Amino acid sequence: MKNQENKNKNSITCENLPSFLSSFVDTFVDFTVTDGLFLPNTLPQNAPETPPPMAAHYPSPDRLIAIGDLHGDLEKSRQAFRLAGLIDGSDRWTGGSTTVVQVGDVLDRGGEEIKILYLLEKLKREAEKNGGKVLTLHGNHEIMNVEFDFRFVTEKGLKEFENWGFWYGAGNKMKSLCVGLDKPRDLFDGVPLFFKGVDAKYWNGIRSRMAALRPSGPIAERFLSKNVTILVVGESVFVHGGLLKEHVEYGLERINEEVRDWINGLSGSRAPWYCKGRDAVVWLRKFSDDYKKCDCSLLEHALATIPGAKRMIMGHTIQDLGINDVCDGKAIRIDVGMSKGCGDGLPEVLEIFGNKELRVLTSNPLYQNKNKDYLDAYRKEGLVFLKPEQGPRQVEVKA
Repeated sequence: MKNQENKNKNSITCENLPSFLSSFVDTFVDFTVTDGLFLPNTLPQNAPETPPPMAAHYPSPDRLIAIGDLHGDLEKSRQAFRLAGLIDGSDRWTGGSTTVVQVGDVLDRGGEEIKILYLLEKLKREAEKNGGKVLTLHGNHEIMNVEFDFRFVTEKGLKEFENWGFWYGAGNKMKSLCVGLDKPRDLFDGVPLFFKGVDAKYWNGIRSRMAALRPSGPIAERFLSKNVTILVVGESVFVHGGLLKEHVEYGLERINEEVRDWINGLSGSRAPWYCKGRDAVVWLRKFSDDYKKCDCSLLEHALATIPGAKRMIMGHTIQDLGINDVCDGKAIRIDVGMSKGCGDGLPEVLEIFGNKELRVLTSNPLYQNKNKDYLDAYRKEGLVFLKPEQGPRQVEVKA
């Protein structure tokens, strides 16, 4: 009898290795829903009673890359990363110690939103091992989806979430068979069964999307809760829409932590006040709209409240001219509408060396194999810009 007990203790079963089984199932689901992306899971750990602080400030790296809105277009996302030499043909990190900031709006308008979230998570882990960083921000479309505002969801996007929901549910069924694991929460608990006025063929996709992205939902908690809302890297302030003085006075870390807690289901179903309305940090267009409407005075007031800040870098508003700046370089707009779902623009990324040199890396064939030379160009604090008679200026461009 005693020998039998020892044998049972030494044998590998789900009863004495529940964490191993759970990790295996999660990896299987990851691999299936991403069409082959291997994203190893760390073993579950007890969550701290108090969530850790969420940094809003990082020192200036030797090389910084800023990437605009991706909107569900996996191939264009890969092109943007390859353009900056950050990944190879197999999507492995090759950026060394580079810091990357992606300014939000991964969700909506495309059909590969989940795959992009997995890709970004994979690159975060690989970059960290190599001394680099991949930092991701919330856009207005992340906030909208957590609040069930699905106005810009595509049919392919619904199918991707429906597929995820099927496999995530299958994984939960596997875990429920294991003695020693807590019974998984019903993925669709509290989610409506049908939606009046919506074609029934979309119901499963909508239900899966709601279950995945609601506060404390599996996709929201696993991926979106790691995003920040506002970020300062060296002299550059990153935000999806724009930042006003009152946002800074409220507290950048405070905003980051409150949004994280909301997404983790700790503070109700509605987004915080600074994420809602036309002056919200993820919705503001005062610095990214038509150059004639850019309120440079308001921008300067906001930057003046952040020690050392010299520029604000934002997405949210598509720039038909490509990446450009206004207000003497204090506002740099990097959303080039690269997703097929909102313009199908040519990928461009912003590159910053230290706090000195800024330039655009572009896939535009007009500039292939050469730098773009500007007439009447001038230097100011190490930056090279076009000095036109009117309109926004373009940063020095390199193919």
